[in-house]
Amino acid sequence: MAWWRRRGDRRMSGPAPAAVVELARRHRTALRLADDDRFDRALALLEAVARSCREAFGPDHPDSLTVTGNLAVVRLRAGRWEEGVELLDVVFDRCAQALGPDDPRTLAAGDALAAALRLVGRTDEALGLYTEIGEVRTSLLGPAHPDTLTTRMGTALALADAGRLEAARRELRTAATDAEQEHGVRHLHTIALLGNLALCDALTGRTPQAVTHLERAARASVELSGPDHPDTVALHQDLADVDDPAPLRSDRPPGADGRSTAP
Repeated sequence: MAWWRRRGDRRMSGPAPAAVVELARRHRTALRLADDDRFDRALALLEAVARSCREAFGPDHPDSLTVTGNLAVVRLRAGRWEEGVELLDVVFDRCAQALGPDDPRTLAAGDALAAALRLVGRTDEALGLYTEIGEVRTSLLGPAHPDTLTTRMGTALALADAGRLEAARRELRTAATDAEQEHGVRHLHTIALLGNLALCDALTGRTPQAVTHLERAARASVELSGPDHPDTVALHQDLADVDDPAPLRSDRPPGADGRSTAP
């Protein structure tokens, strides 16, 4: 799973600016440690920063919620699934109470919780939350906004996990069309949606359509990210294995700064 927010560190505010700068530095250090799969050190540091943020700003301050959300994400990445889901649930609830249910940061927290629920096999709960978040994001942002597309991707993945491949395919097809019309094919969300649509086509016996979508996604990924980028390599591998397709990909496209967004 991706980080919630990294650039937001500079927006931390509190009574002692030097202490706030130090908290932001330690937060960034913890995220770098997690990027290097050094989860024990990352978790210890994030837990300390989260405590300090709660003491300095209060538990419901956006910066406290951001650090706590990233602590939950690192727990998930470290294999501490139930702890991660439980903490994301707390963050989502606190965001809704402190910021309002329709605040973008609350919606991002809900999307992150839905993704975590899906990853631990709680598919029905994930689908219900994805549907709720998707409806609000579509109403507020439109169907082709990157945040809305992220939720629509998650919805399709949850549908596929539930064995509802035709419903997943319909969601991916309409979302990919909306993404391409709004952003063009050389866009991270469009490429990710086309790639998963192709896999869904292959899994439902639509091999020619799968090849077409994979070829388009691979060409766009080469032009956007280069031939050696992991996404490009994965798409070419899917194309080579189209007669024996992998499951739909569990990763989600990043936000505008290369990370997903949240409080």
